[in-house]
Amino acid sequence: MNKVRVSFPRFGSYNIPIEYIIRKGLDCDYVMAPPITKKTIELGAKYSPDFVCTPFKYHLGSYIEAIDDGATTLVQVGGACRLGYYGEMHEQILKDLGYKVNFVNMANANFNKPLTFYDEFKKINPNMNVKKVAKATLLAIKMVEIIDKIEDYIRENVGFEVVEGSFDKLHQDFLEDLREVEDKKELNIIYKLYMRKFKNLKINKPKNPLKVGIIGEYYTIMDEYSNHYMEKELAKRGIVIERWMNISNTLFHNYEKEIKQSIKKYAKFDMGATAMYTIKKAIDYAKDGCDGIIHVKSFGCTPEIDTMPVLQRISEDYKIPIIYFSFDTQTSDVGINTRVEAFYDMIMMRKGEMMK
Repeated sequence: MNKVRVSFPRFGSYNIPIEYIIRKGLDCDYVMAPPITKKTIELGAKYSPDFVCTPFKYHLGSYIEAIDDGATTLVQVGGACRLGYYGEMHEQILKDLGYKVNFVNMANANFNKPLTFYDEFKKINPNMNVKKVAKATLLAIKMVEIIDKIEDYIRENVGFEVVEGSFDKLHQDFLEDLREVEDKKELNIIYKLYMRKFKNLKINKPKNPLKVGIIGEYYTIMDEYSNHYMEKELAKRGIVIERWMNISNTLFHNYEKEIKQSIKKYAKFDMGATAMYTIKKAIDYAKDGCDGIIHVKSFGCTPEIDTMPVLQRISEDYKIPIIYFSFDTQTSDVGINTRVEAFYDMIMMRKGEMMK
């Protein structure tokens, strides 16, 4: 009997732990969605409503490419914004286009009600083994934490590598080996091995480098194609990159009550999605001595639009420059790079004046 062929849209490095759950836990084949390209965007934009946010279009294009590669079941995630409604819209669009695939919408699951995940997993494989799924999920969570720790280290140091491309090459090797992990023991070995390798890479890091904090909308901030490789552009200029927003911090180490308390001077109510995190980390980066802050979001992301007046107050109160980037399917690399260059020149001059 042929196994179900499952796919999930591209999302940073996190497709690897998702693949592990699908293959090892649910005993299904996994179709890795192709890397996002111009073709992906064109496909998604062609069949999407004009004013829907950019991640919707990326996901739709990614689904179509995955179906073309043989996927028979598509998985969609939930979210605290309109993302929670996108699964139904994607499903209807794909049906209207004539695609006959099974669609499993994880927006129906709730972290506070673990049995809801069981219900959704059963839709992928009705014959699943609960113990296998639980074991695979726990290991996948550990994978996510390891990915985030490795990538945090990269952000802090990649801008100072002595051998150009050494961090990127080792990162790709790490992800390839991570895909081959079978159990917790192997995972721990991979983590220790690669963390040691990364720390052994030669860097030439100054005593007081420029430091920039990145804040903003969940998907765009974590998917490098969506933000036009913003972190790599900053690293080319010798900048330490601070970015709190990742899966580990938002899902597994969440401290929502403390965040609400710490931002009450600037925001009395939760504006939804990632808004609270954006405000909280802007304050933290300003206090921690960042030289500037970059705010990124997809076009039309209402919660992040609502944070922008608040961020302006934080910028004024803490005397820290903040630059705003909004990405859609028409955004130009040239325009992005020009603005990043101007921002770099500004914070460089500002830092020089402050050190006189």
